[in-house]
Amino acid sequence: MTTLTDRPATALLVVDVQRDVMAVGVDAERVVATVAGLVDRARAAGTPVVWVQHSGDGLPRGSEGWEYVPELVREESEPLVHKLYGDSFEATDLEAVLAGRGVGRLVVAGAQSDQCIRSTLHGAFTRGYDVTLVGDAHTTEDLTSYGAPDPELVIAHTNLYWSHQAAPGRTAAVLTAAEVEFA
Repeated sequence: MTTLTDRPATALLVVDVQRDVMAVGVDAERVVATVAGLVDRARAAGTPVVWVQHSGDGLPRGSEGWEYVPELVREESEPLVHKLYGDSFEATDLEAVLAGRGVGRLVVAGAQSDQCIRSTLHGAFTRGYDVTLVGDAHTTEDLTSYGAPDPELVIAHTNLYWSHQAAPGRTAAVLTAAEVEFA
C-alpha cells in the first residue's frame, strides 16, 4: 500500500547496469541475464521500465564504460535518469518521471548492492513508495581489500536487510525474479 495517492502503477527500475560497473560485479553475466528477463516481462505486461545511469570521477559520462551493457537495450520511449549520487532520486528527475506515470510501486534491480541499490531502496521508501528488491538481480564488486565482507555476503545481507523493512502505509519486499509479477 503505497502512501502515494492515485499512483497505482508499478515500474521496473534498472539501476547502473553499466559496462564498467558490471565488469567488476559478482556473477555479473547471470545478473545481466536476469535483469534482461525482467525487462522483457515488464515490457510484455505494459509495465514502465525506467533506466538509471550513474556518472562520476571513475565513470565519466559518455565513456564506453559508462554505457549500459550491450545485452540491455533501452527503448526510446523508456525514460533514462542520469545520476551523480547513490540514491537515484537525489538531484534527478526520477520522482517526476514516476509521478507522470502514476507509479507508486518500484521493482528494483541492478548494481551495486551495497551502494546505489541500497541508497535507492531507502530513497524510494522514505518518499512513500512500495519497494521490491529483486534478490537475484543485483550485484556488487569485491571490496574485501577495504574491509568489506565477501561480495556474496554483501548481496545476501542486502536481501536479508531489505526483507525486514517496515514503515506505515508502505511495503518492502525481496522476491526472486521468478516471483515478481508485473500487472
